Amino acid sequence: MSALWIAHVTVTDDVAYKKYAELAGPAIADHGGQFIARGGRYVQLEGTDRPRNVVARFPSVDDAVACYNSAAYQAALDHARGASERELVVVEIAD
Repeated sequence: MSALWIAHVTVTDDVAYKKYAELAGPAIADHGGQFIARGGRYVQLEGTDRPRNVVARFPSVDDAVACYNSAAYQAALDHARGASERELVVVEIAD
């Protein structure tokens, strides 16, 4: 079953986070991930407001987790640490 990678982010350092985004995109694509929402208009109904929301679809939960644990994504994530506050969850969806 496919999975959604859902990130809610508050960017605190635009320069460092831009480098993260440049590196994360290819790492996500290399694991079959396709962005379906990246920033854009949103309405916060509950919980912590994070002004950047990203959703990517992966072929499976395992693919999404493999992406997260990959050397390429971890190298990208080094730029997001200290440059953002974020939550990330992977959710299996019914196809």
